[in-house]
Amino acid sequence: MDIFSQDSSPKIMGILNVTPDSFSDGGKFFSSQFAIKQARLMIEEGADIIDIGGESTRPGAKPVSVQEELDRVIPVVEQIRAEFPTSISVDTSKSVVMQEAIKVGADIINDIMALRGENSLATVANSEVKVCLMHIQGEPRTMQNEPHYDDVVSEVKDFLLTRIQACLDAGIKTDRIIIDPGFGFGKTLEHNLTLMRKLTNLTELNYPVLIGVSRKSMIGALLNKPVTERLHGGIALAVLAVNRGAKIIRTHDVATTIDAIKIAQAVI
Repeated sequence: MDIFSQDSSPKIMGILNVTPDSFSDGGKFFSSQFAIKQARLMIEEGADIIDIGGESTRPGAKPVSVQEELDRVIPVVEQIRAEFPTSISVDTSKSVVMQEAIKVGADIINDIMALRGENSLATVANSEVKVCLMHIQGEPRTMQNEPHYDDVVSEVKDFLLTRIQACLDAGIKTDRIIIDPGFGFGKTLEHNLTLMRKLTNLTELNYPVLIGVSRKSMIGALLNKPVTERLHGGIALAVLAVNRGAKIIRTHDVATTIDAIKIAQAVI
């Protein structure tokens, strides 16, 4: 069975940032040695997917060159692919990185720009990989500078439907498409809360919905906690998302998230 099918249980995507500046774990797994060790741990804990990112997308993060991102990501993809049957996702918006990652065994392209970058749509269309289309208002460096919506749920939904249609028109089949409302990407706390409250507006579209809220600033704002103390808030949001139909939970904290979702699934 396709692990992303609508009738399958929620899947856990473990976050592996091979960057020096990601908001939560920047620098911890920057070397390939530590990255592979962390991937191994998350897989042992039960992660269904490892999501590898070589460029931080936190607000204000500096962009990196194509070559630098390739140097960070490709060796890690190669080694995980050689060692594990686990699904591998690559978090990138650069078509060259997508292409090289696909060549060495990536199963999913996780693009915060929803394949709007140069050659990105064609690169994925000419492959067999799945793609996660995320909503963002603006771009990472400036996205939190006064984001505004008249109706955040409708606007996010309309954007994702437009990008889905672009994929279908390019020859990317329905069963290869995942969607992500993009919590924290050009959204205020209230925008994020509204999207979570009304998440069924997206999960009813019959595309697997990915939720990424692990350790994010919305939790810090609600609890007045630093990034190192946001686990419990992230678990609560993950359970709420699954209750509303989310199929993939992207998290730094694999084992605890799996435990919480197992309990939720026993009750839902």
